[in-house]
Amino acid sequence: MKKQVKSKQRVADYGEVFTAEREVKAMCDLVLQETERIDSRFLEPACGDGNFLAEILERKLAIVKNKYKKSPLDYEKNSLLAVSSLYGVDIMADNVLACRERLYKIWAKQYKAVCKKECNEDTYKSISFILSRNIVCGNALTLKCVDENGNDTDEPIVFSEWAFITGFNIQRSDYTFDQLLNQDNNKEKTQMSFDEENDGEGVFLQKYICNYRRLWENG
Repeated sequence: MKKQVKSKQRVADYGEVFTAEREVKAMCDLVLQETERIDSRFLEPACGDGNFLAEILERKLAIVKNKYKKSPLDYEKNSLLAVSSLYGVDIMADNVLACRERLYKIWAKQYKAVCKKECNEDTYKSISFILSRNIVCGNALTLKCVDENGNDTDEPIVFSEWAFITGFNIQRSDYTFDQLLNQDNNKEKTQMSFDEENDGEGVFLQKYICNYRRLWENG
């Protein structure tokens, strides 16, 4: 069983206590249909090393495998889409790195198992690049990036929306957010909202379009 506390000091300084696996699964079951939608976006504002995001990715990839296991190319594209739908923020740099690595390993293991000899090295790089943009070191309360000591900087957290547009091309749209979570008094929402019109959900910054296997070229 994974430890829920790394150190008493981290609990005292940051209130860091990791959610147990049983509770993670139970909470994800509450939004089961969304966790099984390949493109449904999730944001974990205190992601730690990725307990919730890892569980959601496992579920999404199971759906991708079930639908596209007979077509390595379709599996590759949809598994990338599944990874691109997950977002996380944590104030601790070591947690951010651990979360990225954890999600990458989950994806890479399944990718290799399904696609075997048809795995593409550039796709591995694209997944790594997506995770570097989707899992960020910052303060989810102020939506600012933080320095090595966990203190707010003047740099806002920026997230990217990823969407396939034609064939092998994927569009990346960058936004800086004032508010990342949609809230509805009558219904809990887990999805992030992207809109080029500044309606309080975020400010559009820039857009890129390229082959999904070459995403890092627009770093």
